[in-house]
Amino acid sequence: MLEVRALGSRYGRIPALADVNLRVGAGELVALVGANGAGKSTLLRTISGVQPASAGTIGFEGRDVTALSSRRRVQLGIVQVPEGRQVFAPMSVEDNLRLGAFARGRASALDEVIGFFPVLRDKRRQAAGLLSGGQQQMLAIARALMAEPRLLLLDEPSMGLAPRLVAEIFEHITALRARGTTVLLVDQNARAALSVADRAYVMEAGRIALEGAARDLLGDPQVQRAYLGLE
Repeated sequence: MLEVRALGSRYGRIPALADVNLRVGAGELVALVGANGAGKSTLLRTISGVQPASAGTIGFEGRDVTALSSRRRVQLGIVQVPEGRQVFAPMSVEDNLRLGAFARGRASALDEVIGFFPVLRDKRRQAAGLLSGGQQQMLAIARALMAEPRLLLLDEPSMGLAPRLVAEIFEHITALRARGTTVLLVDQNARAALSVADRAYVMEAGRIALEGAARDLLGDPQVQRAYLGLE
């Protein structure tokens, strides 16, 4: 579904990505792990079109989308849940969800999507800014689902959440994969990300350092020492 080849990106004159090659098959859950500043979020932003590519290509379902706007990529089915949730705080939960279908999707899908996150159903008239951090993360994911994504990009969904809520968010991510949604996941919690993923890539300094089956990387001593806190 997604084929990234020799991808580069820069912030001004500073390189952020260099020669990144990555693929995601339809129905897969693929994780990106690595230290802070490794380029994981930049890679997601470049795939979604928020950050421009400086080299290489991004192919989506056989089409080169490298030069397309982020809006056009959403229309094709590439939908990102941004780091930090970025819900529209003064607006109601329901209005946040309806905005998710602005460029793609059906407003009529609201009841189906909100049913996937029952905690949001009772709060649909409440201002999004009054939700807890975990509830806001669920809202951000639900808002993305309103666009009926072919490829869902999840950027740090567990950031700042208590362990119980992290487990709940990852249960939802696993359920999305079971429903057939293709997911590319970035999360600082490498253990949790590798535990739910089919395959994974490890990033260092804007490049892919390792790749393989998530289970194999979870048991790799190098990954354990660098990202899982194990000696």
